Amino acid sequence: MSFNITSCIVLYNNDINMLKEAIKSFLNTQIEVHLFLVDNSPTDALKILKDDERITYIHNPSNPGFGASHNVAIKKAFELNSDYHLVLNPDIYFDEGIIEKLVLFAENNKNIGHIMPRVEYPNGDLQYLCKTNPTFFDLFARGFMPKFLKKVFSKRMDKYEYKNHDYNDIIYNIPYLSGCFMFLRTSTLKEVGYFDDKIFMYLEDADLTRRFLEVSETAYFPEAKVFHHFGKLTHKKIKFKWITVQSAFIYFNKWGWLKSIY
Repeated sequence: MSFNITSCIVLYNNDINMLKEAIKSFLNTQIEVHLFLVDNSPTDALKILKDDERITYIHNPSNPGFGASHNVAIKKAFELNSDYHLVLNPDIYFDEGIIEKLVLFAENNKNIGHIMPRVEYPNGDLQYLCKTNPTFFDLFARGFMPKFLKKVFSKRMDKYEYKNHDYNDIIYNIPYLSGCFMFLRTSTLKEVGYFDDKIFMYLEDADLTRRFLEVSETAYFPEAKVFHHFGKLTHKKIKFKWITVQSAFIYFNKWGWLKSIY
């Protein structure tokens, strides 16, 4: 396959072995690839990961946020004129051949600008990462509602996470695809634009997917499978819950508070 694919992993004091796993997964291909490591850590200790000529390391200790940091690499992807750009989490890993599967699917479906693969936990359990556009209630219920109340709204939550669809099949035009693995057609990305850098973290993926769907199609492609350690920080620490609330205000001020397009 004669293609040029760029990718970016944003770092912040990550587990180095997990990072090596993610980096190895992306570089393990015969396709021409280039990986940008944008490191928001206070020190450049993770620079040791630059052990391949296909890696560019950028130390960015001001830590402007997830989307803004990925924008640094997206700008360089535009300069390199890559065919596809992969937004990749540092806690993802996958087998050889996955990039090839994604490229082949994208080349056979030129109308699709944004693809997400099947995402599983390391133990093989499925992660339900296709979603409807979020409402403030959905975000509040997932992040703050007690478990006994979540059961009351379980049907709504299941619909939000596309559990009324078969995750073994290709699903088209999902409004919200997780930012842990975003395989993007670079020409469409140029049309859509960068991540909204006003959103520090969380919902920048919802915003970008929504903008992709305005000019192209999106797809969940289960024939390509990746594994995600998925720390769920939002559900563990008050700091990350507050960041989610801040992001929600920016997101809903942009897209509207009263309804979601399903």
